[in-house]
Amino acid sequence: MKKGTEVEYTDAPPDVEAAFDAMEAAIEQGEDPFVDVLPPPEQLVLKRPKQKVTLMLDKSSVEFFKRSAGENGVKYQTMINNLLENYVKKYS
Repeated sequence: MKKGTEVEYTDAPPDVEAAFDAMEAAIEQGEDPFVDVLPPPEQLVLKRPKQKVTLMLDKSSVEFFKRSAGENGVKYQTMINNLLENYVKKYS
């Protein structure tokens, strides 16, 4: 796209168009258009009850999760928990 070229999206859903209109209005008034979009920090931390279990897993699976977790800076138990949670959501 050439610099200075303006794009008009004519088939945007009404809610998207309204969001862009509100963002433009905020910018015109010198306000930060993203203030109302971002949740406060306390809503970003999801505290869910946990239950400790003893579970035997294949060594290769545990090594995979530990390696992947290390590469992504997260705990491997959290990765396994998220995988199980996604499975539960899909099949519940």
